[in-house]
Amino acid sequence: MNQPLSHHLLTMAYQNAWANHRLAKAWGQLSASELAAPRVSFFPSICATLNHILTCDWFYVDALERELRGDVPHPDCYVFFKDEQPFTHADDLKHEQVSVDRRLIAYCEQLRDADLGQMVTIARDPPQHDSRLRMLSHLFEHQIHHRGQVHAMLSGTSVKPPQLDEFFCAGEAGLRAQDFAELGWTEELVWGH
Repeated sequence: MNQPLSHHLLTMAYQNAWANHRLAKAWGQLSASELAAPRVSFFPSICATLNHILTCDWFYVDALERELRGDVPHPDCYVFFKDEQPFTHADDLKHEQVSVDRRLIAYCEQLRDADLGQMVTIARDPPQHDSRLRMLSHLFEHQIHHRGQVHAMLSGTSVKPPQLDEFFCAGEAGLRAQDFAELGWTEELVWGH
């Protein structure tokens, strides 16, 4: 807690993984045809939206990890988007999202406030240069934005969309206790007290 901004970013990484976990418990109840069914949204289906969240997570987490290790930017950053929907099976999609969520938590665990201004480069055309703080802030906002679309699309199914705003308030610990148990977390692990 002596690194307040870095700690907040870490809690955002935990929140991201928690929200994905909670949302997956909902969309995981759908059949393969329901996941792929045409919907009115930015992407044409729930499955397409979930794949977009995943591939963008791969794209940004790779860049963040490379900079932290001192490696050069990925020479072909667009490789993560070569297949717009790399996963059509729910179990595979869930597994890969959990994996990248864990990578993002591990990355944020290494951050210190004094280093959040370090520049991260993505070899786009033209190259993208953003501080660690700005890139992470964009990534978290991107995830929230597209999870909201999945949440809205679930409203057109028989599955009730889950609450995704019960993460930060101490008084709501009971509402996330089952999810934390499933994820192997404790309130102390996330909040540091």
